[in-house]
Amino acid sequence: MATPKKRTGKASQNSRRANWKGAIPATTTCPNCKSIIPTHTVCPECGYYKNGFASIKKQKELAADEPKQETKKARAKKAEVEETKTEETKVEEVAQETAQEPKKTRKPRAAKTTKTATEKKTKAKTKAEA
Repeated sequence: MATPKKRTGKASQNSRRANWKGAIPATTTCPNCKSIIPTHTVCPECGYYKNGFASIKKQKELAADEPKQETKKARAKKAEVEETKTEETKVEEVAQETAQEPKKTRKPRAAKTTKTATEKKTKAKTKAEA
């Protein structure tokens, strides 16, 4: 394999690379929604390509607009959710009623007084004398 005898300089390297130019991709407008898209591709906005819809995206949007009929399972789930909500509200009402009852409180304790050093000495003397 051939190897270069000398290193290629930066100027020669950069001038050689200057001829590599990136081309701007060709774009068109979608005939359906008028958004700008690359040529020969499906429109990412509406899913339109040439003379029809190639993507499922538009079909999903159309299906989402139509009202769906509820199934038995969906109705049963809704009923369960409503029952649990009513039970929760009942529990909350009971909790509020019990919270409103007066709480039993203790009698306040008598405040402890701290004895000074002189009081301790006098008390000790009276015990010693007795």
